[in-house]
Amino acid sequence: MPKHERKSRQFDVVIVGGGLVGAALAAALGAGALDIALVESRLPEAAGAPAMTPGEDWDSRVYAISPESVRFLTEIGAWAEVEPARLTAVRKMEIFGDEGKSRIGFDAMATGVPELAWIVEGRVLLDAIWRVLERHKNLSLFRPAQCTALSVAEGRASLSLDGGTRLSAQLVVGADGAHSWLREAAGMVATERSYREVGVVANFATGREHEGTAYQWFRPEGTLAYLPLPGKRLSMVWAAQEEFARELLGLAPQTLAQRVAAAGGHQLGELQLLTPAQGFPLRLLSAARSVAPCVALVGDAAHVVHPLAGQGVNLGFADAEALAAEIARRESFRGCGDSRLLRRYERRRREQHFAIECVTDGLQRLFSSENRALRQMRNRGLELVDALPVLKNLLARRALGTA
Repeated sequence: MPKHERKSRQFDVVIVGGGLVGAALAAALGAGALDIALVESRLPEAAGAPAMTPGEDWDSRVYAISPESVRFLTEIGAWAEVEPARLTAVRKMEIFGDEGKSRIGFDAMATGVPELAWIVEGRVLLDAIWRVLERHKNLSLFRPAQCTALSVAEGRASLSLDGGTRLSAQLVVGADGAHSWLREAAGMVATERSYREVGVVANFATGREHEGTAYQWFRPEGTLAYLPLPGKRLSMVWAAQEEFARELLGLAPQTLAQRVAAAGGHQLGELQLLTPAQGFPLRLLSAARSVAPCVALVGDAAHVVHPLAGQGVNLGFADAEALAAEIARRESFRGCGDSRLLRRYERRRREQHFAIECVTDGLQRLFSSENRALRQMRNRGLELVDALPVLKNLLARRALGTA
């Protein structure tokens, strides 16, 4: 990747944000003949790739990557760069209601797929994508760099960076997360609502083998998930009410491990904490529009959903793939920021955005309610769906993106 030297540069596409989704989009576009720029504020300029090569520790932020996202990552060359020893296939999933008896189970074999998802650490996957970026000669990297101003005129966007560098492009893409600078600079409105919950994450060693099974419990204090890691390890994600989350984050390691094991019914035996617990606030965010003149949003810059279905990063990868596909199929005489191209991208993604937002928000509301009638309805609902294999498999395939 060429270094930036001149104070003014012209590109076809500039991507703001080099996280998982922004880097994946850069990898998808960088395989073509377009001139691409990637602006990232967090990574050291001196390094050829993020300093994220995993050591003995395990990243506490993990993701459940859907089969459709694996296909996309394979096509851009990133999946082959992930060290197999850091991957875990999810072949079964057990979900329990909050009254202890109702459950629903999903099985990859019954659904007709090799696996329901793959669990991978965030830093491992990001490192793999950046390895692909290093091979693209038509990609210019600007880091560390902060965006300071955006202007759009005559079918081009101009992006100013700190230090005086100015980038001109047919299209600027915001992949800079929920607090997107680009979204605000482009005047794109987003609605936001706090769930008053904190996602508490940590990794544990387990007393028993997980056998590729993920577990989820809808509990009164929040939704608890066990995600399988390689060997006898698990990653915990507990979407906990704020007060309870503060309690969890203040516990001693052994006490926390005991609390998490008990909440999961000791499904995997005794637990031992491997990584310190961390917490991040949970909220719902939705941009009214994901495109504007010469601007497009992808990933968390356009939408943030509750993590209980594990679909956030998969939505982002689908955004990146869809935008890259629309750019690739444009007519040769149209630029990457053509308004018709951007409208097609927005229409293509609107249905899935809305569906996942409704499902995750609806489930969070349903299982956080203390109404007795709703409690009975949600628990009986789990049992009903589990008793109807055709409906259950249809729901699973829809979630996997294969329906």
